[in-house]
Amino acid sequence: MIKAAYTDKETVVRILTAAFADNKSVNYVVRQGRGRIARIRALMAYSFELCMLFGRVYLSEDRQACALTLFPDRKKTTLKTILLDLRLALNVIGPGRVRRVMQREVRIKAAYPATPINYLWFIGVLPGEQRQGTGSRLLRQLLAHGQRPVYLETSMIDNVNWYTKRGFEVYQTLQFGHGDLYLLRTSTARA
Repeated sequence: MIKAAYTDKETVVRILTAAFADNKSVNYVVRQGRGRIARIRALMAYSFELCMLFGRVYLSEDRQACALTLFPDRKKTTLKTILLDLRLALNVIGPGRVRRVMQREVRIKAAYPATPINYLWFIGVLPGEQRQGTGSRLLRQLLAHGQRPVYLETSMIDNVNWYTKRGFEVYQTLQFGHGDLYLLRTSTARA
């Protein structure tokens, strides 16, 4: 596992855009229609920026997979984060959809504990490299590296199975317009 630098931004954005292009939850947040993939790229660039500021970004040794983690308790409001949020709202979500997406985020965040956590925002492998163990190795290294409980959510049932086989448990399910959103945590974490 390699700790990413700002020079790795394009690699990380490319991996995550390809890995999450058909993800229900991502497509719920991102305005649909022409330019959808560009908006997914912008979402991943936004996520990269926030995780570089208030978390960590990792690449697999072969640079075919990456993980973005955030430490929510360290997140601060700055001029830079305000500008990033505005760009996200206007260019990715769309002004008419911001309220719906913000309400979704409030419900998700309310389900996380008040204690410090490691929020696994995204972990992805290039589609042509999936099912070869790269993502599993990266997740295993990430879990061994951290001291905080890891929390995440997914809308993909295949992902739920993948995470539960690797020591996570579903502790809550939320309903949204794209279907169920499964909230998971490392099985050693208790809210």
